[in-house]
Amino acid sequence: MNKEITVFENKQIRRHYDEKAEEWYFSLVDIVEALTDSSNPTDYLKKLRKRDADLNSYIGTNCPQVAMLTNGKNRKTLAGNAQQIFRLIQSIPSPKAEPFKQWLAKVGYERMQEIQDPSLSMDRARENWQKMGRSEKWIQQRMTGQETRNKLTDYWQESGVKKGEEFAVLTNIIHQEWTGLTVKKHKDLKGLKSQNLRDHMSEAELIFTALAELSTRQIAETEKAKGLHQNAAASKKGGAVAKNARKELEAKTGKSVITGENFLPPKKENKKLK
Repeated sequence: MNKEITVFENKQIRRHYDEKAEEWYFSLVDIVEALTDSSNPTDYLKKLRKRDADLNSYIGTNCPQVAMLTNGKNRKTLAGNAQQIFRLIQSIPSPKAEPFKQWLAKVGYERMQEIQDPSLSMDRARENWQKMGRSEKWIQQRMTGQETRNKLTDYWQESGVKKGEEFAVLTNIIHQEWTGLTVKKHKDLKGLKSQNLRDHMSEAELIFTALAELSTRQIAETEKAKGLHQNAAASKKGGAVAKNARKELEAKTGKSVITGENFLPPKKENKKLK
């Protein structure tokens, strides 16, 4: 699982670890969604801040805008550390408040453990996927795909591609080439918002994504691609390898590899802020 995504009661919460401050910052909108089950947590937070002047002032003064992955791109997102989140929780009437506080403390402790033993992060990712009902076969494919992804991004970084926006550009090129959809349109097809697309892919989608990224890295290494433009060309070629394989499989099975299916929990009745 992406280390910048964590899970509370099947709700994905974006986060960022500040190495200097040695603390996590979590997306406030994601926390509101986790605590309220609101279908529009952004609007819920706006109304909450409008109703509670003290909270609005506190958030505006203390909570920073942190770059977090949103619809395939890193965008500035209102975030808070543990202390700031506790202040937010005070203004949200939710039975999940206390369990969330305990979960938040646990996440901070686990980060210190992972610094000492990085392998623990993969163990916890497996546990999270198991809690979300994923099969062992799916989990293994997800982890294999993540390793393939890591090798590709390592190459990009070594070849002068800038982490963040340029990584997102190349990822989108690969994805659009093999699927025929941008990352955003694929998420829209699956009904996803802030969720990680790969966490909602089918086994076949994960396999073809891994093939596209493996092909991209090997082509880039062969061509000794440097910088954004040369790696973009390699990304298009790598994506085409998976596209051709996808089309061949679809022709033989009569079934589309790209699917709108997801692992989202059943929708609950929206709780409106009065």
